Amino acid sequence: MVKLTPELINQSMQYINPVRDYELDLRGYKIPQIENMGATLDQFDTVDLSDNDIRKLENFPYLPRMKNLLLNNNRITRIADDLAETLPGLQSVILTGNNLQELSDLKPLTKLQKLETLSLLTNPVTSKQHYREYIAYKFPRLRLLDFRKIKMKERQAAIEFFENTSKGKNILREIAKKSKLAANAAVDENKPKKLSATPAEIQKIREAIRNASSLQEVERLTRLLQSGQINEELNKNGNKQGYEQMEEMEVLN
Repeated sequence: MVKLTPELINQSMQYINPVRDYELDLRGYKIPQIENMGATLDQFDTVDLSDNDIRKLENFPYLPRMKNLLLNNNRITRIADDLAETLPGLQSVILTGNNLQELSDLKPLTKLQKLETLSLLTNPVTSKQHYREYIAYKFPRLRLLDFRKIKMKERQAAIEFFENTSKGKNILREIAKKSKLAANAAVDENKPKKLSATPAEIQKIREAIRNASSLQEVERLTRLLQSGQINEELNKNGNKQGYEQMEEMEVLN
């Protein structure tokens, strides 16, 4: 795997593609996550991140110039809720060969006001019942889905189904429920994980603070005590000294 560094961005192929867009080619590096895209200085119309190892479509800075995002053959399971805020000019998103599972996973894409082309071929979501109708309904400006044109008749039928039938309304409610659960799970995932400390562990940390040999050690152990992450932190190499002090106190006791 290769990290997406500013150096890699600057060294990668940059060219005018056949449709006269300025393109950045980041294909095939096995990049695990999107980062440092500010190094592009918003110079590109198209960015190709195909054939990498990306799991989450996230972490873009504000890049209003970008129109086309190619993400074929990654491992994407989640799309950041703020994608439309950071990439407001997106007209085409190609996600062929990823791992998007649920119709609710596509909600962030519905906020892209200029989106005209979307490919989700060979994602599990394409096998969901009413997949194409749902896309036609939720993406009113979309012209091409999986490289097939969405016809006016098809869109009108989707509107009729989701707005005027009980089955369609129930499907929308279930999708909205799943979307809310996924959003809550994402919030919980980003919260710092705290482990509850026992009174004995808290006392050991306090003793270690009193016996610390430097101000830096005092500050570090104090943060440890305040965070509640005692078990987790004491197993890290960076807290080896505090851990040894606590073990010494156990021997003395």
